[in-house]
Amino acid sequence: MFRKFFGLLVCVLAFSSFIFVSAGDVEAETSVEKIHFLIPGGAGGGWDTTARTVGKVLQDTGLIEEASFENRSGGGGGVAINYLITTARRQKDTLMVNSTPIVVRSLTGVFPQSFRDLTPVASVIADYAALVVPVNSKFNSFKDIAESFKENPNSIKVAGGSVKGGMDHLVAAMAINAAGGDPLKLQYVPYDAGGKAMAGLLSGDTQMLSTGFGEAVNLAKQGEVKILAVTAPERLPEAPEVPTLKELGYNMEFANWRGFFGPPNLSQDKVDAYVSVFKKMYKTDMWDKMRKKYGWQNLFHPDKEFVAFLEKQEKEVGDMMRRLGFLQ
Repeated sequence: MFRKFFGLLVCVLAFSSFIFVSAGDVEAETSVEKIHFLIPGGAGGGWDTTARTVGKVLQDTGLIEEASFENRSGGGGGVAINYLITTARRQKDTLMVNSTPIVVRSLTGVFPQSFRDLTPVASVIADYAALVVPVNSKFNSFKDIAESFKENPNSIKVAGGSVKGGMDHLVAAMAINAAGGDPLKLQYVPYDAGGKAMAGLLSGDTQMLSTGFGEAVNLAKQGEVKILAVTAPERLPEAPEVPTLKELGYNMEFANWRGFFGPPNLSQDKVDAYVSVFKKMYKTDMWDKMRKKYGWQNLFHPDKEFVAFLEKQEKEVGDMMRRLGFLQ
């Protein structure tokens, strides 16, 4: 009897030890101690600032032990994407930062890959678009712009800091379309950068500017421009007096998001671990301070929600690009 009991006890203990060790191995494998941030652009750009800010907050708040950074620019972001895919086996602790251009540039064939060739982990922030006029403009609402455009499309020229078919153009076209105007008749004037587009607006060369809210809000506070509307789902705390397009009756939202992608075939356990770390980051005072410093809005879509968000944006942007003749 004793031998049977002793034998059974040994088996139970051995099985328990196996479960404990296995669980420990899984925990060790899926915890996030360090993150190597792959940045598809050069130092000082939006991708670089986002990755380095997120990495600093995670490290300084003790959410991870180590953050490292690597800039691989070129090909409109395609060089970094290809690198992450082709070296996937060596990149188990790597996250690549990206944003809306990964959707636009894959549609236009700038690079052959899309977000589907990576592992979407989470969107983190957004810079919503703003539709802006000079402070002394006769237009006091986007409804005024829409009505003037429908009466005479030539009366409205829209400035933007991206090329034709780029984000600033697409945002203005989508807004005009939502208001019942013909986006093909929109006169979009591309400038080399957002600052030059703002100068074109203030000089009177154009009647409206399509730009990021973060760029517009400081000039609005200085009394140089009026923000007629934003493309956010609800009013933004930095400019609570500015309505959204939706509340004006136009069914249009747009977010220039920034988020993170892992290499292809990243395990769900690892994705969940990254998502948990980002959730904790949002609760820190340091993140709130840095977010406000750069004028970012929180936009958190974890893995599967992120994929659905990307698919929706891809369809909306693709539909408008086809209508404007930039895609077949």
